[in-house]
Amino acid sequence: MIRIASFNVENLEEDLPLEPGQERRGPTFDERAAVLRPALERMRADIIAFQEVHGQERPGQPRDLLALKALLAPTSYADFTLVTTQTKSSQEPYDKRNLVVALRPDMVVEERIQINQDETPAPEYRRTIGVDEAAKPVRWERPLLCVKIRTPAGREIHILNVHFKSKLAVRDTDLMEDRFTWKSSAAWAEGFFLSSMKRVGAALEARVVIDGIFDADPNAAILIAGDFNALSDEVPVVAIRGRVEDTGNAALSGRVMLPLEDNVPSDKRFTLYHKGKGEMIDHILASRSMVQAFSHTEIHNEFLPDESIAFATDAKFPESDHAPVVAVFDEAVLSNGVA
Repeated sequence: MIRIASFNVENLEEDLPLEPGQERRGPTFDERAAVLRPALERMRADIIAFQEVHGQERPGQPRDLLALKALLAPTSYADFTLVTTQTKSSQEPYDKRNLVVALRPDMVVEERIQINQDETPAPEYRRTIGVDEAAKPVRWERPLLCVKIRTPAGREIHILNVHFKSKLAVRDTDLMEDRFTWKSSAAWAEGFFLSSMKRVGAALEARVVIDGIFDADPNAAILIAGDFNALSDEVPVVAIRGRVEDTGNAALSGRVMLPLEDNVPSDKRFTLYHKGKGEMIDHILASRSMVQAFSHTEIHNEFLPDESIAFATDAKFPESDHAPVVAVFDEAVLSNGVA
């Protein structure tokens, strides 16, 4: 079996130095590691798509994924290969919210591509509530990480790691009293609209990338995994699925991407717990050639805290506020697709 996981580890960071007299807010790295490491071991994953991994610096050295490496060091993932998003200028990890694909050392990385509005140019928008004199480009905020790997049996798998914009309204200091207080409902609504544009736009670009892979190989094995900040029937995920019911074109049936969580009972099908309600916003979607080898999905949400209520902030939980999702595939069946 090959176990492929997606896990938003929620702002994974080292302990930052404190100013004199400053008190530490939230759990320490060691406190977080004490609960994250057992969660990782339980996944028994061969490949993990991580989201929200911060980068760290040391004097005279390039920025690196030091917190993630420290987290993994005493685990069964210590020797996994790490493929991360990078800045264009330095080719170092970003300081905040990197996407990382971790894979078994016997799997080969054949290609790494980072895409951010390279396939879909930024649309322009002029605020109706704001005071823009001219339209401005709308940026997705985070890139898409595409990693093509080869398994020991020779099967190529394209893994797309994503983290779409949250549903929080895009802030505008001119239209807000402070970071959390809008001056009018219409101003908030426009910020919410812009947030939706960013999320759906990133999903569109992901779908364009998927279609490009299918253009080169109609039987490609593709997985797209990550924090979509959307349910499976909401626009960002629906755009990526490409169902025949939506396109109206049966000739495109081979390009449909299937969410793999549907075999989990509906009352257990959630990765985020918000105000007493479970929401499935983290997904793994697979192409038909992957689904042929699909066995089942696991969602490890038993310890998931309600990030909205208990402390009125998610900063005090050592756990992530997202549950890991694990999709399990029959390696023998998957390997049958090797040319």
